[in-house]
Amino acid sequence: MGDKQPQHPIASHLVGFVEALRGKGVPVGPAETVDAARVLTHLALADRTVVREGLACALVRRNTHRPTFDGLFDLWFPAAVGTKTAHDESSADPARDDDGDLDIPKLQDTIAELLADNSDEAKTELDEVVTLLVEELGQYRSINGQSYSAYQALQAISPDQILGKLLSGLLDRISTEPSGTTAEPFAHEVAKRNATEFVRRFRAQVEQETQRRVAQRLGVEKVTSYAVPKVAEQVDFLRASDQDLQALKATVVPLARLLATRLAVRRKKFRTGTIDIRRTMRKSMTTGGVPIDLVAQKPKHSRPELVVLCDLSGSVAGFSTFTLQLVNALSEQFSKTRIFAFIDSTDEVTSFFDASAELGTAVSSMIQHTRLVAFDGHSDYGNAFTTFNERFDTAVTSRTSLLILGDGRTNFRDPNLAALAELVSRARHAHWLNPEPAAQWGSGDSAADLYKHLIPMHECRTAEHLAAVVARLLPV
Repeated sequence: MGDKQPQHPIASHLVGFVEALRGKGVPVGPAETVDAARVLTHLALADRTVVREGLACALVRRNTHRPTFDGLFDLWFPAAVGTKTAHDESSADPARDDDGDLDIPKLQDTIAELLADNSDEAKTELDEVVTLLVEELGQYRSINGQSYSAYQALQAISPDQILGKLLSGLLDRISTEPSGTTAEPFAHEVAKRNATEFVRRFRAQVEQETQRRVAQRLGVEKVTSYAVPKVAEQVDFLRASDQDLQALKATVVPLARLLATRLAVRRKKFRTGTIDIRRTMRKSMTTGGVPIDLVAQKPKHSRPELVVLCDLSGSVAGFSTFTLQLVNALSEQFSKTRIFAFIDSTDEVTSFFDASAELGTAVSSMIQHTRLVAFDGHSDYGNAFTTFNERFDTAVTSRTSLLILGDGRTNFRDPNLAALAELVSRARHAHWLNPEPAAQWGSGDSAADLYKHLIPMHECRTAEHLAAVVARLLPV
């Protein structure tokens, strides 16, 4: 294992781990914490894999939170403490040249061979190679002393070249095996995907070892703050990467199911309507005019029509498309749903969107086959509202719930408040969901501070914010 470090009591260490999970957005309550402590009393603590799975069963509620859990587990329950020994220094190292320096081409060949071999011995050897890489290629001197960089180690070893060597080896195996010509293209595609996945795991292993060493030097709490991302539901829409948006896509159905359940509970609470004064007074005639028995009106649960008007320009496109997916998953809560999009002009895109649509493909199709861009392709909310009122004036009625998605940034163009006011006046309910922080409304070219006086505007920076707002706005 290496240098010995002072050990913390298991209970206090578990509490620190739980607090780190909460800090990254994983919902862990006192009951789950107690369950995790009980789980540890029944596990072989020397088996790290068993401990990982046991704690995951007790602390993780959603599959989408598992990557965050694993990242924190690797930091709080590291595979080793101190500096691991990469190999027996008394034996010859095939990855070194005659001068004792690392031979990068030989090391790449060794890594490719170990990645292709799925045996336990190969995994152990690969772990030793990763330790060697981080120790000799990832180490650097900083102003605070010795540190390690996964980027520096990976750049020196060139994972792309390893991918090429690994793929070449896998394809050679396929060519030597007897197979039909029909199966060969399929086998080649499988080999490519396997090679890509093996190299991805290798990268992750190097990063994990680097983080382990840095955490020992700087402290696990500090490394946790920047090394492990928050859960997808807490990622800021305007800062989300393509990978974050794909992770968010996996949360759409669970969020929709949760919101539908909340709506069912709200409807159950309102099974009885307000008091029917006329029927109550008529019934009181049998009790001398004293209204002993109250008669309630039957509640009228209606499913209103929903019209969504969303901005698909720039960085808000990710927010809009995710919200549209959520609305589509909740479509059964509405009698009719129509979706309109705009950039500098407005057009209907209902037929282009469904729950299985890939975000980038759906948006590209909308822009290509509709009239979202009439001028220069820069956001123009004023013209978008005008276009909507002119072309789709019958879309919003007294039965319609109107939902506007966008940041309200007009590129210093006319915000056309009158057009928005006319639109809101025709709707039964109207709400605006804005992915920008409320403190930025009205800054720069934002007209959100003007629009919010005409329509209730809600801050929706993350999926959690969005779920909370939509839960309040759903029809009862």
